Amino acid sequence: MSVYILGINSVYHESSACLLQDGKLIAVVEEERFNRIKHGKEARVDTPHELPIHSIRHCLDRAGISIKDVHYVGYSTNPKYIESRVASLRQNGIMSHWTSWADQETMLHTLALVPDQVRKLGFEGEFRWVGHHLSHAASAFYASPFEDAAVLVIDGIGDDTDTAACFHGVNNKLHSLYTVSYPHSVGFLWELLSLFLGFSLYDAAKIMGLASYGRPERYSGVLDQLIRLTDEGQFELDNDLLCFEKIVYYPPSADFTNLERLFGIKARQPSAPLTQQHQDIAAALQEKTNRLVLHILNYLHKRTGSKNVCLAGGVALNCVTNRYAFENSPFLNLYVQAGANDAGTAVGAAAYVWHGIMGQKERVPMYSPYTGPAFSNEDIEAALKAQGLCYERSENIEQRVAQLIAQRAVVGYFQGRMEFGPRALGSRSILADPRCADMREILNHKVKHREYFRPFAPSVLHEEVHNWFEIAKETTATDFMLMAYPAKADGKDKIPAVLHVDGTGRIQTVKKELSPRYHEVIRSFFELTGIPLVLNTSFNDQEPIICTPADAIHTFLKTNIDYLAIGDFLVSKGSSC
Repeated sequence: MSVYILGINSVYHESSACLLQDGKLIAVVEEERFNRIKHGKEARVDTPHELPIHSIRHCLDRAGISIKDVHYVGYSTNPKYIESRVASLRQNGIMSHWTSWADQETMLHTLALVPDQVRKLGFEGEFRWVGHHLSHAASAFYASPFEDAAVLVIDGIGDDTDTAACFHGVNNKLHSLYTVSYPHSVGFLWELLSLFLGFSLYDAAKIMGLASYGRPERYSGVLDQLIRLTDEGQFELDNDLLCFEKIVYYPPSADFTNLERLFGIKARQPSAPLTQQHQDIAAALQEKTNRLVLHILNYLHKRTGSKNVCLAGGVALNCVTNRYAFENSPFLNLYVQAGANDAGTAVGAAAYVWHGIMGQKERVPMYSPYTGPAFSNEDIEAALKAQGLCYERSENIEQRVAQLIAQRAVVGYFQGRMEFGPRALGSRSILADPRCADMREILNHKVKHREYFRPFAPSVLHEEVHNWFEIAKETTATDFMLMAYPAKADGKDKIPAVLHVDGTGRIQTVKKELSPRYHEVIRSFFELTGIPLVLNTSFNDQEPIICTPADAIHTFLKTNIDYLAIGDFLVSKGSSC
């Protein structure tokens, strides 16, 4: 009889669910794709028990089972660990990041409600708490192809106490090496500076994009005051200057008094123009993060002797840091899971139950990110008819899309199972011609309605990537758009729409065995143009990435996307019946 393990994350944000059958991934999906609320829910002290009901239901439906058939539930936090570590923080006079100890108690109270909430769904099996950073580590190591690997988890905070954790994975065991404790948090520093620069707490990706326009040397000294690298791969932040405990999440606010003095400028209002100073702050933060992660990796290599490394946590979504740290470290191989943020802890909680608690040795690496819902042509056609849209059915939609892109059209592309993680990977994507220098402005202004500096990714045929980008060490992290590489000098001018101002691109390598239809689009475009890549950005507009045919149609109609390629059907603007 098969063993089913359901992994759940809902403690902070990026609510998600995952289902394993005998250790094999059946489905993993984020709640935001269903409920259309960014990050699934707010990260509040009174919401840990708000389960990702839609995600759970999808996972069960995918397997054709009910929750009564599930043997274990793994939940990606550990309240006992929180209680013990919080007691230590209080004893040392360190204020809770929740701004008050009353909030901290509320958080623990609502967290304690989780098992009962799962039972109310009909679950009759064994419930297991799995630590937040342990879940992150498990999501990377057990999903990787490595039998031996150093594992770095680095984010804002986990289990309300730790901000980074290092492990050594050997066979099916994860051995803890050391942790870094709050308030020494790189993730919180990115959140704070996001607010300082006039963005939201969740806008680290904007800072990465802005950084390419800046000069880090102007503020490198300030960042050196804020972050200090210490012995044995550790680091310290100056919370007397940063005041993390004064960050308020809803509505977002923070104390910028010290930062304004250090940077010599006032915190930017969201509506104010961006200046060179803002760009330079972003660049200094990016450079410091690069050096910090490399500092940790160098120590982990010395400590473990492994040739392999796995990364997880929100900071592992930083494609610039990933490339810098990996290529300058002694490690030969790198694995980063598609959902390296908190959404991935659902995978880790389930995987840890299978390997760490049940002691199962058989590993099933997670090569494919396409783990979400899929829809039949019948489902799609019904949705098109419900909106009164005219459409044509194509025998080769991939070639048709390639032709349209080559003619400068912007195409919404909806195919197969939805991708997991924050990056669109060719199942729920907007595609365009990378050769058009003005395409970035067109998409940012007319389609995505976002800032001028936001970059777009090149989706590149895997077999051609080395002809177009400088890659010192190959890694599967490129499959998930988690690495940024410089374009080769002789190709830069041919693909201006997908390169940062510094000549790098946040690439996605597209493999035929993982995404055959998307691979065919790019191959066909290559035949037409001599360019083996297309511009790819997420199929959304100030909202979570689309999930269903109805979502796709809605976003298509409200934006200036020219065509919608959905299943085997093609819709153009103005095609109403």
